[in-house]
Amino acid sequence: MNLVVALTGASGSYAAKAIVERSKWPVTLIASKMGKMVYEQEAGPFEELECMVDQVWQDGNLTATVSSGSVPTIGMIIVPCSANTLGKISAGIADSLVSRSAHCHLKEGRRVVLCVREAPWSAITSRNAASISASGGTVMPISPPYYMGKGRFPDEIKVSEMLGFYADHVLALFGQESPQTWADVREWGK
Repeated sequence: MNLVVALTGASGSYAAKAIVERSKWPVTLIASKMGKMVYEQEAGPFEELECMVDQVWQDGNLTATVSSGSVPTIGMIIVPCSANTLGKISAGIADSLVSRSAHCHLKEGRRVVLCVREAPWSAITSRNAASISASGGTVMPISPPYYMGKGRFPDEIKVSEMLGFYADHVLALFGQESPQTWADVREWGK
């Protein structure tokens, strides 16, 4: 079974790349038009990400296997997830492969994690996030676990390292063991 990873038009492409790189499962990749554009602005050629995955589907292809609840998957991660995509999924709009696949995962009771990269949140975004949570999804803003840098100064920690810790946390929600957790770092500096 594959893990579905979808990119939409929000900043945070390196978090998507870290999740793809660290996933123990084969990855099925979907990206919206804006997701591809933002990825290329932030992280380089999208084709490089496509070469790292098992399967790629176009966002407009609503006949793709992941658009059906009959096709089992590990689950789905939307990273980065735009506020627009969050709103569409919350409202039940399934007009793209990203939103249709999310809908299928939710209706089948599979884990769906929306890694929202938007700040600050409006009341509308907060309501949409609450709706996703009430429907069985997880909303996990792209906010690295800063405690993983305990005992080090900010100039000693790389952004890529923090995004790696974040990716490990997201993947742990699906059952992948994290190489490091708070239990490992809480003793640092004692």
